[in-house]
Amino acid sequence: MIGLLSIIAIGFFLGMRHATDPDHVIAVTTIVSRQRSSGKAALVGAFWGLGHTLTIFLVGCAIILFNLVIPPRIGLTMELSVGLMLILLGGWNLKSFFQAVPIAAPLASADEIPHLHSHVHTHGDYIHNHLHGHVPESHPHAPDQTPLARLDGKLGALTVYQFVRPLIVGIVHGLAGSAAVTLLILASIRNAGWAIVYLLVFGVGTIAGMMVITMSIASAFRFAGNRFQAFGRRLTAVSGLVSLVFGLVLAYQICVVQGLFSSSPHWTPR
Repeated sequence: MIGLLSIIAIGFFLGMRHATDPDHVIAVTTIVSRQRSSGKAALVGAFWGLGHTLTIFLVGCAIILFNLVIPPRIGLTMELSVGLMLILLGGWNLKSFFQAVPIAAPLASADEIPHLHSHVHTHGDYIHNHLHGHVPESHPHAPDQTPLARLDGKLGALTVYQFVRPLIVGIVHGLAGSAAVTLLILASIRNAGWAIVYLLVFGVGTIAGMMVITMSIASAFRFAGNRFQAFGRRLTAVSGLVSLVFGLVLAYQICVVQGLFSSSPHWTPR
């Protein structure tokens, strides 16, 4: 019993520590950088942790129960998927930032200048930026003709569809980390049942740790955004740039340094 309790305690705290890995924090930062609600940010972290846990549990159980061995090329490919995901998330954030940059209005008469302008505004939950007027109201599209409105029309019945993105990111990160976690388990836990319990508890710890991280990040962005709106937008851009650069460096390490596409790739699970 003492051995099982030790495994549970170690698994939980290692799971929380695992959530603080740089690539994990950078990925969720790009997701919650525009999220101002701590509750929704916690759900983002929970869905990321759920996706991460699902992958680690399935792959880990397969390795534990069937003694599967992951070849170096496959292991490197799984880690490369994380780099590509970071590049995608970073590019997504940078695109959103540049779309929110105020657009200079075209030259017009003195009477028209006050009526045509550009700033960040909303249609429900959809936040974007383009030229429009207020007096009289002049808008290039109807409120229901926005990307979010179209998504709501198709997926409105799915109340958690906005959390699919962190779930997918968590699944991809789980692919990269599953081999290392399972090899650690096999080296220290001989009982297959206890090893599976460890995987579950590790996953719970990861979910808890990521929820704390996402709530903290959202609170920081909300604090900066409420007091310094321009600075808050710059934080969003910085998170995207860091994610993009980190993803590119990770991809270089895997493809060039570790030789993913060479005849003899070398991979050490971390």
